[in-house]
Amino acid sequence: MTVYILRHGQTDFNLQGIVQGSGVNSSLNETGRMQGKLFYDKHKDVPFGVVLTSALKRTHETVAGFIDAGIPWEQHPEINEMSWGAHEGKKGTPESIAEYRTIKDGWGLGEIDGRIGGGESAREMGERLQTFIDHLPKRDEETILICSHGRAMCGLVTLMMGRPIDRMNELTHSNTGLWRATLQADGQWAFDLENDRSHLPEALTTGKW
Repeated sequence: MTVYILRHGQTDFNLQGIVQGSGVNSSLNETGRMQGKLFYDKHKDVPFGVVLTSALKRTHETVAGFIDAGIPWEQHPEINEMSWGAHEGKKGTPESIAEYRTIKDGWGLGEIDGRIGGGESAREMGERLQTFIDHLPKRDEETILICSHGRAMCGLVTLMMGRPIDRMNELTHSNTGLWRATLQADGQWAFDLENDRSHLPEALTTGKW
């Protein structure tokens, strides 16, 4: 089994520094739709057996080309973005950014019950992500396209690499950055692509996405 794990395309909230999380069901902007189209154009001939997205429409819209082509599609809330609680739908302030950095740094020190804005803890997110990971080897499809979110993907990929959730700060994701992994005979996932953006023109691989 090979899985392609994609972050959703750009939204206006990404550009404006507004926190989305799992509670803001935003749509892609024009750039985000273009990113999704460019990804589709490059990978449309990959024999995906199914498309798995979060329950949030910015992931659905990113992989719309594959869904419209008739590939079976399932929504899995287990790979929704992390809940940022009271900060969702609001632009970052010096106080909220400081809180984010403090609790994020704490996760890296093993303090995985910390939660930002009263939202979800790293432990809670890790548990639901692990549920999603555990179901993958039970599927019949050989090639799967997954579309999720930045912080959720940090956790998802970390766990698939066999690392504890407190190491997720080591990873970063760009909009429509692609990770690819193959399930080995020993049950471990081996990654051969990490945040790949080769489907994007060079001019679109920098800047605030």
